[in-house]
Amino acid sequence: MSKFILSLFSALLVGAMAISQNLPTDYLPADFHKERRDAVRKKLPTNTAVVLFANAERNRANDVDYVYHQDPNFYYLTGYKEPNAVLVIFSEEQTDASGNTFNEIFYVQERDARAEQWTGKRLGVEGVKEQLGFDMVYNGSEFENFPLDFTSFDNVSFVDFQNDYRDKSGKADLFDLIKTFKIKANYPSDYNPTRNSLYKRIATANSENSGEVAETIKRYMERYPELQEDDILNDFVEANNDEIRDEIKNKVLVIQRSTNLDSSILPKVMAELRQDKTPEEMKLLKKAIEISAVGQIEVMKAMHPNMSETEIQGVHEYVYKRYGAEYEGYPSIVGGGHNGCILHYIENNKTKVGDDLVLMDLGAEYHGYTADVTRTIPANGKFSPEQKAIYDIVYNAQEAGIAASVVGASFREPHNAALQVVTKGLMDLGIIKDAKEARTYFPHGTSHYLGLDVHDPGTYQTFKPNQVITVEPGIYIPENSDCDEKWWGIAVRIEDDILITENGPVNLSGMAPRKAEEIEKIMKQPSPLDSFKLPKLD
Repeated sequence: MSKFILSLFSALLVGAMAISQNLPTDYLPADFHKERRDAVRKKLPTNTAVVLFANAERNRANDVDYVYHQDPNFYYLTGYKEPNAVLVIFSEEQTDASGNTFNEIFYVQERDARAEQWTGKRLGVEGVKEQLGFDMVYNGSEFENFPLDFTSFDNVSFVDFQNDYRDKSGKADLFDLIKTFKIKANYPSDYNPTRNSLYKRIATANSENSGEVAETIKRYMERYPELQEDDILNDFVEANNDEIRDEIKNKVLVIQRSTNLDSSILPKVMAELRQDKTPEEMKLLKKAIEISAVGQIEVMKAMHPNMSETEIQGVHEYVYKRYGAEYEGYPSIVGGGHNGCILHYIENNKTKVGDDLVLMDLGAEYHGYTADVTRTIPANGKFSPEQKAIYDIVYNAQEAGIAASVVGASFREPHNAALQVVTKGLMDLGIIKDAKEARTYFPHGTSHYLGLDVHDPGTYQTFKPNQVITVEPGIYIPENSDCDEKWWGIAVRIEDDILITENGPVNLSGMAPRKAEEIEKIMKQPSPLDSFKLPKLD
């Protein structure tokens, strides 16, 4: 049987099993993940090994963990949703002792009948082969003794560890896998990925850009105080001629030759790949966005002054679950009045929103892909004159930002366009007197990439087709601000998810009303929740 026919048969079998068990059938196919691994391989320097670990399990309290969520890079390349696994990708074919060739190895969580009784079935080696399409798969416990010499590669690229994982029982949890890797790869106890990245900048510096490199290093040292103790970085920043910098460069080259570890190649490759969405990804991302837009619409219908922030959050998230979205893409933000001025407000515990504006920044996560949609609406169904004045500035700023989201434009263009509108609007209302003051009330950027992460990785350079970004200007006027008191407590953010195309920007979340008049109109419509009554509790 040919490999293609076998792969097709396996895919059909998995699909048939999912249908028979009433499981979702629209996950990314195994071929997608394989193609992504091939894409990574093509971008790697020669003689490079990539080592990527599954996400850590994280404890909530006592013997209860948070619901497990896979590392997005790991999921992107494997489709694997379980913890305690490691993927190794090679830039070229490798040959084992028996003469067999391979270009990747996958170590996975071992089957365990007792554990599976409590936490659900594991794929195990055979399941990964059948459902995810890997050929060379082993249990994680085999990683330690597998004859893999990392020192033979020019580069061993990985994402550096955050030390947020625990040593659990067993011999092949994430703690043990990372410990084994560190031994196999001669991982230095003082390894610092940021410092190593700056060393690389020094190693490639020349007489034309060495001053610029020095300024970059200086900024990093201000941001990361631990770097200030590094003599080489200090000497390079303080050097006043090319001769001294060349001497420092030679020292760095000697240091670099002493290790093949690299924590910059893989993040760069993943950013380049993940910023450009494939058709398979767009199908899931669009669904997540549309689910989130429907959530905004239904809350507009259900909203009334006696609702709490928590209840508003619950309506959004019920809509997500109703459509089969597994998670929220990030902690839901529902801020009434002044709470909306807290950019990442997640307490959501105000018991009544009253006549305030309610800023609702939420996104459904569907099969790994997350939306990010914000609407700001009047809890009583009608914008006050002051609320509408601020709202219209933000709306016009967003329109300008969306219009600037075109192929070839720099990533900063939507923000520049939006900031210009916000600045003029605030000056026209007398809220600010100097253009520089606009940043007081609009303190964040306007766009970020969107995908498996709500803040998806990317190059943040110029826009290309099939990239998805947010456009989210805002104005936030906290109490006691240096302006007329009538503006205090007004917070507005409008955020939509925009697809960059050759024919201009496409608003994927546009079904949720944005204009003030459209919001007021839809808020007059009845809600299915109007008749949903619960008994009163003491």
